[in-house]
Amino acid sequence: MTRAELRKLPSIDKLLQRTKTQALVQTSSHELVVEALRQVLDTARQAILAGGSAVSPDVLVSQAATVLQTQLRPTLRPVINATGVIIHTNLGRALLSPATREAMNLVAQAYSNLEYDLEAGKRGSRYVHTEELLCRLTGAEAALVVNNNAGAVLLVLSALARGQEVIISRGQLVEVGGGFRIPDVMKQSGAVLVEVGATNRTHLRDYEGVIGDQTAMLLRAHRSNFCMTGFVTEPTLAEMSDLAHNRGLLVADDLGSGTLLDTADYGLSHEPTLQESLIAGADIVSCSGDKLLGGPQAGIILGRGDLIAQLRRVPLTRALRVDKTTLAGLQATLLHYLRGEATREVPVWRMISTPLETLITRVEAWAGRLAVAGLQSQVIIGRSAVGGGSLPGETLPTRLLALCEPSPERMARALRRTDPPVVARVEEGCLVLDPRTVQPEEEEAMLEAIISAAQEGRD
Repeated sequence: MTRAELRKLPSIDKLLQRTKTQALVQTSSHELVVEALRQVLDTARQAILAGGSAVSPDVLVSQAATVLQTQLRPTLRPVINATGVIIHTNLGRALLSPATREAMNLVAQAYSNLEYDLEAGKRGSRYVHTEELLCRLTGAEAALVVNNNAGAVLLVLSALARGQEVIISRGQLVEVGGGFRIPDVMKQSGAVLVEVGATNRTHLRDYEGVIGDQTAMLLRAHRSNFCMTGFVTEPTLAEMSDLAHNRGLLVADDLGSGTLLDTADYGLSHEPTLQESLIAGADIVSCSGDKLLGGPQAGIILGRGDLIAQLRRVPLTRALRVDKTTLAGLQATLLHYLRGEATREVPVWRMISTPLETLITRVEAWAGRLAVAGLQSQVIIGRSAVGGGSLPGETLPTRLLALCEPSPERMARALRRTDPPVVARVEEGCLVLDPRTVQPEEEEAMLEAIISAAQEGRD
């Protein structure tokens, strides 16, 4: 019986002659189709050996089409973020404004004056496209853009303190995503780490007591991804700057998630701005472009003109160089700030500044839409997080759509399998979705996914 069933399976050559198989070849390649057919035939043989029956050639071709679809689908896909975490590191951090996306698309589809001075008719610098904007917005003498803030810190330490001592408080030896730590970055740069103070308390005299002939810099690493409370103290950046400059040393300020706007204006604790760091006397300030700034991934370095010029000459700058689409996107994002429209146009700030009343209206409409489909839900009080290593512990008031399913984890998995996937969170036995991070144009797709996933669970 088993041999008879095995003989019913067609050869790959026979399957390749079928019209539907030829259609697959036209949309992919002969090699990929053969590989998919071999895979489904192997699976069919195993099923027969386990006591099953042979499937028809049409079924085999259909299975091969499914295999091809899975193999050829991009693994990096858009998702709907219903978690309420605005700058979600795992979900791509900051969303980009329409103008930013358009600017990146325009330079991607045409030649551009990336490194060409149109007025002089000769080679120019790619950094001019963002430097003037950054300087106008922050008051810096000069600016440089690299691929991310970790790269920015590595470049600053490598170029300005290689082989020399850099003093930092023990309470600022932070670890960022992926397990990378400030001491590791410093070691890679060739600078010599000098720790001062205690984990919770560092005084200006601690810095003063270890400054020596080999000291090049005082470094402040802003604790943007965790907070310390209680019996805690540390000198201000202005105090560190005065000490450093009196001793002929540099001060570098790693802000992590830098901001141009005062977060306190939106119901959050105050996050140091780029402008404040420069006013406090920092010679070099660095931050990310894709967090609170709301632009594409980049590392922004601001500061004294002579130091930025020195950074430009270091070979590592070439290795950390950003491409034309990043510069175009960052320029478009910075223009939103210059025009005073960031809270309207930059998605991160639009989500942060969205009034609670707007969120209530949206989530109540969601509940009504699901009720029409026969699904029970509740609107409950909740909190949204800024995320992305920014403002740790800080949240914003919101309203959540709660689906109290028998198995919220199963529902969450089902939503992650929809197209587009919907990422929500489970809280107190319910699946909850936060309107703050769901874009208006995503609402219908999200609601359809919820209805589909719920019906699938009932079948």
